[in-house]
Amino acid sequence: MTTAPNQTHQQINVTPKHESITGVVERLTYYSEESGYTVARLQRPGAKELTTITGNFADIQPGQTLQLTGFWREHPQYGPQFQVINYKETKPATLTGIEKYLGSGLIKGVGPVTAKRIVAHFGLETLDIIENQIERLAEVNGIAKKRINMIKSAWETQKAIKEVMVFLQSHGVSTTYAVKIYKQYGDKAIAIVTNNPYQLAADIYGIGFLTADKIARNLGVPPDSEFRYRAGITHVLSEAAEDGHCYLPQPELIQQAIKLLMSESHQPTEQALAPIIQKMTLASELVRESATDKTLLCYKPTFFYTEQNLAQLISDCAGRSALTGDRTLAPINPDIPRVRSWIARFTQARKIELSQQQQEAVEVAAYSRVMILTGGPGCGKTFATRTIVELWKAMGKSIALAAPTGRAAQRLSEMTGLEAKTIHRLLEFDPRTMSFKRDEKNPLPQKALVVDEASMLDLFLAYSLIKALPEDGQLLLVGDIDQLPSVGPGNVLADSINSGKVNVVRLTQVFRQAQSSRIITAAHQINRGQYPTIEPISDTPQTDCLWHGGGHQPEHGVQAICELIDGLIPSLGFNPITDVQVLSPMSRGLVGTRNLNQVLQQLINPPSPEKVEITRGGSTLRVGDKVIQQTNDYNREVFNGDVGFITKIDTEEQEVSVQYAEREVNYDYADLNEIALAWSVTIHKSQGSEYPVVILPLYTQHYMMLSRNLFYTGLTRAKKLAIVIGSKKAIGMAVRSVNKQQRYTQLAKRLGTNP
Repeated sequence: MTTAPNQTHQQINVTPKHESITGVVERLTYYSEESGYTVARLQRPGAKELTTITGNFADIQPGQTLQLTGFWREHPQYGPQFQVINYKETKPATLTGIEKYLGSGLIKGVGPVTAKRIVAHFGLETLDIIENQIERLAEVNGIAKKRINMIKSAWETQKAIKEVMVFLQSHGVSTTYAVKIYKQYGDKAIAIVTNNPYQLAADIYGIGFLTADKIARNLGVPPDSEFRYRAGITHVLSEAAEDGHCYLPQPELIQQAIKLLMSESHQPTEQALAPIIQKMTLASELVRESATDKTLLCYKPTFFYTEQNLAQLISDCAGRSALTGDRTLAPINPDIPRVRSWIARFTQARKIELSQQQQEAVEVAAYSRVMILTGGPGCGKTFATRTIVELWKAMGKSIALAAPTGRAAQRLSEMTGLEAKTIHRLLEFDPRTMSFKRDEKNPLPQKALVVDEASMLDLFLAYSLIKALPEDGQLLLVGDIDQLPSVGPGNVLADSINSGKVNVVRLTQVFRQAQSSRIITAAHQINRGQYPTIEPISDTPQTDCLWHGGGHQPEHGVQAICELIDGLIPSLGFNPITDVQVLSPMSRGLVGTRNLNQVLQQLINPPSPEKVEITRGGSTLRVGDKVIQQTNDYNREVFNGDVGFITKIDTEEQEVSVQYAEREVNYDYADLNEIALAWSVTIHKSQGSEYPVVILPLYTQHYMMLSRNLFYTGLTRAKKLAIVIGSKKAIGMAVRSVNKQQRYTQLAKRLGTNP
């Protein structure tokens, strides 16, 4: 379901006659998360054909029995439709309706098979039996006492949820979120939502300010309420953090808050918002500091203090030699001759040679408490890192290896021959306390730490990492400064380099063996602002970096991607399921990830009787689908950007199992908004990963996102083959656009002012 049916509303000259109909929802044809607009097919009692219903629904699922009020209209293309004005769910009255209701996934422990057996045994009395004599389910073959207890618990919870759901649905909240709200607040849900609907935006993943604001308006909260203004200001700062900012200048914060809070009947003003910001500052809900030009910079408190403390930590570490303890940034140290002697013996024994830049990296790493090793593809970061690890081993240091993602940690392990962990695992995250066990009071036991893909370190993860470094420990950050910055807030790697307070070695020499890769050559051309040399695609490609014109229109690009996955890529020996990743600059549009995922799902993992699938909120997930985690879930130990495959959908237990690189993770139906299809992902989400084949669509409709580091990052995710699809104009736009959006961060300045 990728696009809404192309329906054109007909002009009706007379007031339509309202009537009521009842039926069981058979399937959803279209559902919009944003508006709730739905097109569904309804089975009415005694009707031979399904009825098409349209309207705005909070959330409906197949199997629900609905009583609908509305009117009939004739659509020129789709025929008669029932336009719904309002609706309510009723108890199903037919055997088929009861069966669909029980098996729809609303009650944990009852799937379609179990529902069929229960209804076959109890008939029209089924729901009354479950309500009043649930122990009689033991009469049904295959239902044990343990499952009866599960169904009883789920039924009681469902009854409690029902009241909450009726209340929330009347205010436009979907069933999925109603369940999450109930899980969060329990029986207090209605009281909490009534008292402070904006609390939902803070507590429930997936519910933002707009949904909370809609509920607040329905509950009568006035548009100029101070309560609403505070929530709006907080939301603007949260949205800024999603874009990577650590703060917003007050004029920009006010401007964006006005845009968010305005409506047809209400226009907030700077004069109204400025005092609210002042109150929030006095109440420690915000922290403000003056920039050099006297502009007030507005932070959420955690962002301000984390940035301040991180700067202090980096300064303390960077200012001391690991060999002597002296404060020094000079590349000359009394022990350097000994290090050079070791390097000479090491390279001679292995019959290898370090470049001058690599030699410098190893020497500086010998005495630096904190060092950054950066450089593009083919410049020898891997070899230099491996040599530094060998040096540290020769110095008798215990070593830890880590990376932000599981895949990056796996590559680091293969590169060094030592065990590598994700940073969260290394720091021993504790879901019970929502904090890391390793910190300044309980530092890491290792004396030397290598962190790969350091461009992915956001403000908070970098602070947690450096805080856990022992007093005499050393830290090597390895990353490509020309890649996109972290998905989370901050620009830690770039700020640390630009501060001039941290030892940095940048590798720029491209080695001869790497020069044969057109991917690497093109990446360096992009970095220099040159249009990359990419070979036009053919049936027998001669290089690893290709260009497919794909037409000037996005729909041609979608077709080209499908043809490549269905034809050329398998012919070259690649597996479309495991080897190929489509990377897009953005999620919207025909060649955005949302549409591409629907198209590619049908192409790569089409429906079949053998594959269980589930539809939630208009999106279908089925066994075999590639999915991506969209938020950090510390309880399940799965993190934003992790990619896996759905191995099982249990309609009885209402669980979806996903196999990630390291282990299998189970999701309740209510938590499925944490994952999304990943046949196509954004370039930003691909950071830290490598794929055998990357398909990269670039079109002018992406112009807001096109930039040099985005193109560079996407291209360098490919290990064996990269195919760029799109217009030369879009490629040129990306190459010419440098630092399109600077992040608001003060880390470099804070580092520069620290001693």
